[in-house]
Amino acid sequence: MNRREFLEATLALMVSQTAFAETGASSAQPIARRKLGRTGEQISCIGVGGFHIGTQKDENESIQLIRRALDNGLNFLDNCWDYNEGQSEIRMGKALRDGYRSKAFLMTKIDGRDRKTAEAQIDESLERLQTDHLDLLQLHEVIYEKDPELAFAKGNVMEAMIAARKAGKARFLGFTGHKSPAMHLKMLETAKKNGFRFDAVQMPLNVMDAHFDSFEKRVLPVLVREEIGVLGMKPMGGKIILDSKTVTAPECLRYSLSLPVSVVITGIDTMERLDQALQVARGFKPLSEKEVAALLAKTEKAAKDGSFEKYKTSQRFDGTTKNPEWLGPLAAQVNPQPQKN
Repeated sequence: MNRREFLEATLALMVSQTAFAETGASSAQPIARRKLGRTGEQISCIGVGGFHIGTQKDENESIQLIRRALDNGLNFLDNCWDYNEGQSEIRMGKALRDGYRSKAFLMTKIDGRDRKTAEAQIDESLERLQTDHLDLLQLHEVIYEKDPELAFAKGNVMEAMIAARKAGKARFLGFTGHKSPAMHLKMLETAKKNGFRFDAVQMPLNVMDAHFDSFEKRVLPVLVREEIGVLGMKPMGGKIILDSKTVTAPECLRYSLSLPVSVVITGIDTMERLDQALQVARGFKPLSEKEVAALLAKTEKAAKDGSFEKYKTSQRFDGTTKNPEWLGPLAAQVNPQPQKN
């Protein structure tokens, strides 16, 4: 796909999206919802990142952020078994009490590569989140060369995830990764060889990625063609992209939302950042081709060596590299030589 074809795909997605206004929400403008691949689900165009929601000193602040997001129409909630030693899931579970679970499309991720470790993490996540099912369960950090073949090998993680879906513990299945477009393509190809089709895939999509070892250029066209839900993440690269002084936070969000994605997951750790996300999401319209070109021109020089995409070029964002025990007994096979930054 070239840039024009991408914009056309985004416009098609926008035509199919629905506008959603939660009763009692503070704004007259609705939050757009988009299709999640072939699942039939409609999710908010912006999602609440799970890591940042567990970093507040007072858990009540986390709970208030989640509930305010849901009350204002942001229904997609991201999380992970390993975020903040489980606090992100625990706090989200508390926030989803009192009827809030029905407002949410709830996703979490697991790290275990063998079936037994994966099953234990799934059950622990369900307990923390105080729910009997996940709307989307994902294999986290597919960033190692052996991940695809090991994931689908007998007795390993995909067996646990498929069993969880069969048992009603998860409605849909996906995987995530931030390191390499080639790894994503290998995971998709391995799934196909095993007769499996993912419902969703999560990856970095931002103004810097477009220039360097790009998920947008290599993986996104495949997902669009196969109608697999696209979960964009790191629109600001963990805030590092903002350090380049080339783009603002709203510009970052608007760029990512202008791609043919189902949702853009962003870190929201304060009411100010929540309001910023809501402002961008309300009545969102894709950037014009001219506006996209202008943003790419501003970021091209800064992006060329990946220095503002540390998740690709360092181990800074590799939680399972720093904590191989999260992978379970297969850690030595998945990542035989863990490195520290």
